[in-house]
Amino acid sequence: MTAELTGLTAQDLLDGYRKGEFSPVDATRAVLTRIEETEPALNAFVRVDAESALAAARESADRWRRGEPRGLVDGVPVTVKDILLQRGAPTLKGSKTTRATGSWEEDAPSVARLREHGAVFVGKTTTPEFGWKGVTDSPLSGVTRNPYDTERTAGGSSGGSAAAVAVGAGPLSLGTDGGGSVRIPAAFCGIFGLKPTYGRVPLYPASAFGTLAHVGPMTRTASDAALLMDVIAGPDPRDWSALAPAGGGFREGIRGGVRGLRVAFSPSLGGQVAVRAPVAAAVRSAVERLAGLGAYVEEADPDFTDPVEAFHTLWFSGAARVTQRLSPAQRALLDPGLRDICAQGARMSALDYLAAVDVRMELGRRMGVFHSTYDVLVTPSLPVTAFEAGVEVPARSGLRRWTGWTPFTYPFNLTQQPAATVPVGVDGDGLPVGLQVVGARHQDGLVLRVAHALYEAGIAGIGAP
Repeated sequence: MTAELTGLTAQDLLDGYRKGEFSPVDATRAVLTRIEETEPALNAFVRVDAESALAAARESADRWRRGEPRGLVDGVPVTVKDILLQRGAPTLKGSKTTRATGSWEEDAPSVARLREHGAVFVGKTTTPEFGWKGVTDSPLSGVTRNPYDTERTAGGSSGGSAAAVAVGAGPLSLGTDGGGSVRIPAAFCGIFGLKPTYGRVPLYPASAFGTLAHVGPMTRTASDAALLMDVIAGPDPRDWSALAPAGGGFREGIRGGVRGLRVAFSPSLGGQVAVRAPVAAAVRSAVERLAGLGAYVEEADPDFTDPVEAFHTLWFSGAARVTQRLSPAQRALLDPGLRDICAQGARMSALDYLAAVDVRMELGRRMGVFHSTYDVLVTPSLPVTAFEAGVEVPARSGLRRWTGWTPFTYPFNLTQQPAATVPVGVDGDGLPVGLQVVGARHQDGLVLRVAHALYEAGIAGIGAP
């Protein structure tokens, strides 16, 4: 029964609870067994609290027996990236410089909403130090590996969450995305990941990376992501930049298909990105089938050049801010790559930062104009599939930083647009390929609707690892 339960979506679990076919205790035990089977080979978790999870599951089972579920995800096992605060659990952020001692009495807004809706918290998932890069390894917790090939990276920085969802260690997970950190590992691990419009899911404490940082769902399907968004979206008084509630529910909004939608397909951002052939072929095939569902698809490139230098200015200065108060002894404990970008960020001036903001605003204007013609933009999520674990960039790539192989993701953190990755196939080594759907700001529901249509038509989704 373990394999059967861990293969179910959150909505399947809820349906089973409702019908009395199995209980939250059964589902939680199955997830805990799955974690034992896959750890430490994957290294997706920094903390698993079986006792607390089973206690919460028993309370949920009692509510279901009474016909009084607490909320939308009562009894569903969930995991939380170890960047987000969770009451009763240390949030170490992948760093030896963070002390585990303390009361840990506060939930991040998204975690609080899950708690209010009866979710069962299973564990905290791995992250690179302070979520600084697109792969998941850190001096604190070591290397997180890909469930399709443990010699490969799971991606990052929400790599632990992606690996956990992929192997059935909980159908729902919370990730964070400052430059692709939900979409990168979701694409590498063959699951669904959404970076919502900035502010749609509130964040507290505020990220040192500022308004680049988003919180988003990591799930097996777009419909489960819509369910999770119905739980975690909405304002929180601790986040001054949080948006007002979206009109209508995300679950209802995913229906309706794509017929008549105007879809721009940009296979390489106007030739700026060299995409590996298996990735390009899988994405193009999915786009052709999207057209077969009634969407008006046109090859069209958004009008911008690579904004990586502006992104680096914002990202590196944010990293410098994260580590500003560390002592020399603490700095010696940092990931060497993080220490390097912090040094670069510390040398940047306020004028450098404001110049990067100017680039960001112009990019946002260009994308706003682009979306007056096209409802969504479709690209590959990444130009590559998962490479060797334990390194920031692929071997012999000539690249220095993780942004060199993530050119499709970070531009849309600069513009704060919703963007999702959908698994649409595998390469010759059986490694997942992701397709990215980008919408105009505030069009989270439309992005979910397009992704859901891909799942409904059998275009999205790949076999379990």
